[in-house]
Amino acid sequence: MEDVDGEEMPGAIVEAFLEREEGVRALLEELEKLTIEGRHEEVRDRVRNLADSDESVFYTVAFSLTNSRQFFGDVEAQLDVTAADRLRDLADTFPALAEPFNIVRTERADDRLNPVTDTSYAVSYHRGVESPMVTYSPLSGEQELYESRGTPSEVLRVASDLTGATTDALDVAMDNDYSVNTEELSALIDRREELETELNKLRDQLDELRRTPVTDE
Repeated sequence: MEDVDGEEMPGAIVEAFLEREEGVRALLEELEKLTIEGRHEEVRDRVRNLADSDESVFYTVAFSLTNSRQFFGDVEAQLDVTAADRLRDLADTFPALAEPFNIVRTERADDRLNPVTDTSYAVSYHRGVESPMVTYSPLSGEQELYESRGTPSEVLRVASDLTGATTDALDVAMDNDYSVNTEELSALIDRREELETELNKLRDQLDELRRTPVTDE
């Protein structure tokens, strides 16, 4: 939505929501039920469909679920207190939907797709191949994007490929004199420091493993 930050935006989109409020609440009740059942991928797809079919309703719900005092204040100023209270009730009634709506809003506003918000993992040992194993899943909100299991070197290959993709992306930006915003640059510095810490630990572990005799059981 190009004018999403415009001064007249809240009133304009909220009026569209109020005209369809009963049907929208029925949809939100259904999505809340699916979320409780753990059907996060289906919820994400249906929220995307709402964003595609009715931007005004989507953004009204998405902003309401953030419980933003500024948004509610703008609605009060442009419409009335009653309209703002009806939107506040969305945040109180459907708290489980805040995350999927926020993620889809990020996809639409910032050109993301399934932004990874966390990674779950578990470690084990496979005696047959004499190697630790790592099972991991990138998460986008509550949605598990995929599950993979591999040896540490296989997992590190993925990490290496993604690090290479990151440096390639920064090369493109620098070669074309594109700027990188302060928040992103700060986050990149933090991630680099985290990587350096883990790589130092990995270096120590590999040195110790090389000094440890391999024994056959």
